[in-house]
Amino acid sequence: MSFISKNKNQLLITSVLFCLWSFFVVLAPEAFLSPDIYISFMSTVPFITIVAVGMTLVVITGEMDLSFASNMAMSGFVFAYVSTHTASFAFGLAAGLAAGTVIGILNGIVITATGVPAIVATIGFDFLWRGCVMLLSDGTAIPLAFLRESASAALFTGRLFNTIPLQSIWALLFAAAASLIYHRTSWGDSLRFIGDNREVAKMMGLSVERSRVAVFAFLGFAAAFSGILATSEMANWWPTQGDGYLLLVFASVFIGGTSVYGGTGTIWGTLIGSVIMGIIEAGIVSSGWSGFWTRFVDGLVLLISVSFYALVSKKRRSGR
Repeated sequence: MSFISKNKNQLLITSVLFCLWSFFVVLAPEAFLSPDIYISFMSTVPFITIVAVGMTLVVITGEMDLSFASNMAMSGFVFAYVSTHTASFAFGLAAGLAAGTVIGILNGIVITATGVPAIVATIGFDFLWRGCVMLLSDGTAIPLAFLRESASAALFTGRLFNTIPLQSIWALLFAAAASLIYHRTSWGDSLRFIGDNREVAKMMGLSVERSRVAVFAFLGFAAAFSGILATSEMANWWPTQGDGYLLLVFASVFIGGTSVYGGTGTIWGTLIGSVIMGIIEAGIVSSGWSGFWTRFVDGLVLLISVSFYALVSKKRRSGR
C-alpha cells in the first residue's frame, strides 16, 4: 500500500488546512500575514488540542463524553485551591491532574457498570461536576497572580525565546505521546477493535470494559491538563472554565477524520482539526464579520465533516 493511499485522510485534512489558510490570507492579509495572529494561535489553540486528543481515543472506542468541560473547571479549581494554600505550583499540578483522572475513572466505571449510554451518563456528570465547582467556589474566581513569578509555571505557560507560548510545545508533546500509544501499542490496537465491534473484541479476549474505563481516565487527565494550563496562562481560575469548548473539541475530532461510529481515527487529523477551528474563528473576526458568525460556521463545519465521513464509512461498509 502506497504512502498516499495509506494516509489519504491525513493528507486530505492537511490540504483543507492549507486551502483555508490561503483563503483567509487573501481575505484578511493584514491579520494573516502578521506573526501576531500565529502567536495568538499558539497561546489559545493548545487548550482545545489537548482535550480533543483525549476525546479522539474515547470516540475511537465508540464512546462519547460531554462532561469534559466541567472536568476542566473542577480540576482547575483543585489546582488553584491547592496552589494557593501551599504556594506551590507543583503540588497544585499534581492535585489537579489527579482530580481530573479520578473524575474520568468515575465516569468510565459508572458507564461500564450500569450500561447507561455514555452520552446520557456524561450529561449528568457534566451538571454534577459543574455544580460541585459552583458550590466549592461559591461561584467566585480565584486570582493566582503569584504564578506570574513562578519558575515552575513558566515551564508550562512561559514564552520560549520570549515569543513562543510553551503550552503549544506541551500540546505537541501530548499529541505525539498519544499517537505513539495509539499506533505503537497493543492497547491502541485494542481500542480500534473495541470501537469497530465490541462483541468481537470480547471474543478475542480483549479487556473491553477495562479499556473503556481507561480512555475516560485518559480524557480526564487531558481535560485536567488543559484546564490547568488555561488557569496558569491567565493566572486566574474562573468557575465557568471550559464553557464554549464542547463544539470546538468535537469539531476538531470529527474534522480530523475520526469516525462518529468509532473504530477509526488519527491523532494527526485531530491536531490539524483543532488548528482549523482556530483559523476559522480568527479568520471570521479578522475579516470584519460579526463574532456571532463563529458559532454558526463552527456548527456548519461540524455537520458537514460528520456527514461526509459518515457517508464515506457507509460506502466502505457496503463495499465489504
